[in-house]
Amino acid sequence: MREEFDSLGKVLVDDDKLWGAQTERSRQNFKIGPQSSMPIEIIYAFALLKKSIAHANCDLGILSEEKKNLISLVCDEIIAGKLDSHFPLVIWQTGSGTQTNMNLNEVIVNRAKYYSDKVLLHPNDDVNKSQSSNDTFPTVLHIAAYKIIINHTIPKIEKLLDSLNLKSKEFSDLIKIGRTHFMDATPITFGQEFSGYHRQLEMGLNQLKKDLKNISELPIGGTAVGTGLNTLNGYDKLVVQKINTFTNFDFCVAKNKFQALSSSESIVSVHHALKQISQSLTKIANDIRVSSSGPRSGIGELILPKNEPGSSIMPGKVNPTQCEAITMVCAQVIGNDSAISYGASQGHFQLNVFRPMIAFNFLFSAEIIGDACFSFSKNCVEGIIVNIEKSKHNLNNSLMLVTALNKHIGYDRAATIANLAYDKGITLKEAAVSLNILKEEEFDDLVNPANMIGPKN
Repeated sequence: MREEFDSLGKVLVDDDKLWGAQTERSRQNFKIGPQSSMPIEIIYAFALLKKSIAHANCDLGILSEEKKNLISLVCDEIIAGKLDSHFPLVIWQTGSGTQTNMNLNEVIVNRAKYYSDKVLLHPNDDVNKSQSSNDTFPTVLHIAAYKIIINHTIPKIEKLLDSLNLKSKEFSDLIKIGRTHFMDATPITFGQEFSGYHRQLEMGLNQLKKDLKNISELPIGGTAVGTGLNTLNGYDKLVVQKINTFTNFDFCVAKNKFQALSSSESIVSVHHALKQISQSLTKIANDIRVSSSGPRSGIGELILPKNEPGSSIMPGKVNPTQCEAITMVCAQVIGNDSAISYGASQGHFQLNVFRPMIAFNFLFSAEIIGDACFSFSKNCVEGIIVNIEKSKHNLNNSLMLVTALNKHIGYDRAATIANLAYDKGITLKEAAVSLNILKEEEFDDLVNPANMIGPKN
């Protein structure tokens, strides 16, 4: 053990750990939950921010070149994942994320000692110079959120979007019976149905990209309450410039730091887009799941890939597991949205104090919805085929084909045909002929599913 000190006094820390007194106090005081560590994306974003600030402070003449280089060196190690084990804190801590901010400061200071015994860093005076946890934590939240959406979530949603588009084209000439209220309706092609799925997901993705611009605003420079106390003019813009240089992203300074420190509207709006996508994916996956039901005693119009056995007791059973997995993910994202929305409402005066929880849930959602979309695309949608025989049987057996007769014989007489066919268990054609409403040839000419999948020219 070694002795570490903070403003409250002495703390003992394991000698092989790089953190200091404030981290150890938090580690001991918040033993809450077995799997609620601060997301590593937040740690890496913090390291990026600390590096950028060190460069900015050096340019402004308030931090030496030697200290800047030491801070940068350790931050690069953190970003590379070499020091992950030295960030032990959970999300259930101070709502400002102060302990995680200090965890970074302390690790940087202690790791820097390995590289220099002449230039000594102070966690507050050097590594935390021109900063407060109140502006650094929301800044790293935005950086981490932006990065995961750009690099992970969007590309994997686009993968599923492409798969749905390909299926809509592949199935463009395959006609099925449409369904409303879970009951037979008029004909539609499988391609038209999948084009609807494609558009649903496309709308959600477009909204996600639009709202993403909001979290490109960074509140760094606001320090404690948004006023920028203990910073120099131009510091905020210079830090953001450094971040953009190191990431090739296009962040900007928050338009109003008082709003940015106390509120979380931008995070809420982006996560709402993830919720919208989840709601769309739930509809899509449920349609595919029900359409593949059976295989002999259900609708059975779609055949899904056989990925794994579905039962420990029923031989040969295969289940729509990808549909189940993605809808569970969607349920989790929708639940996360409630937590984030409530957390965002807890902005008291000049600070929101639920940000660690908001960060955890946002990054969790962004990761799992991206993974689920990729898995659903690769392991389900790409391998879907249409059961032609079953689809034709269901189509030709539907009483709702009678809708094509409305403009020729009127709604009431068409309904009479449908009711008789249902009551007697006969075909629509047989009912029409027996009622002397239409001849066979006339019926065949008027009731053709291929002529019922779009408006007339």
